[in-house]
Amino acid sequence: MIKVLLFAHLKDALGKEEVSIDAAGLTIAAVKEKLAADFKLEGLDAVMAAVNEEFADEDTVVTDGDIVAFIPPVSGG
Repeated sequence: MIKVLLFAHLKDALGKEEVSIDAAGLTIAAVKEKLAADFKLEGLDAVMAAVNEEFADEDTVVTDGDIVAFIPPVSGG
């Protein structure tokens, strides 16, 4: 199991800021696909990912016990 932390619109869409899923051995891209399918989350293609507090790319493989955060882009003016 991995813990997924969600921020901004992702947190609002899910109604909570974290969820645990069985995704050990998957890439970040596959985790995004799983979240989109299982929880009907949209907009994951534009978010940055971090694994255990370090930025990760789409090909990073997660392992059991990892904490994965999905961080939407920040805008402001």
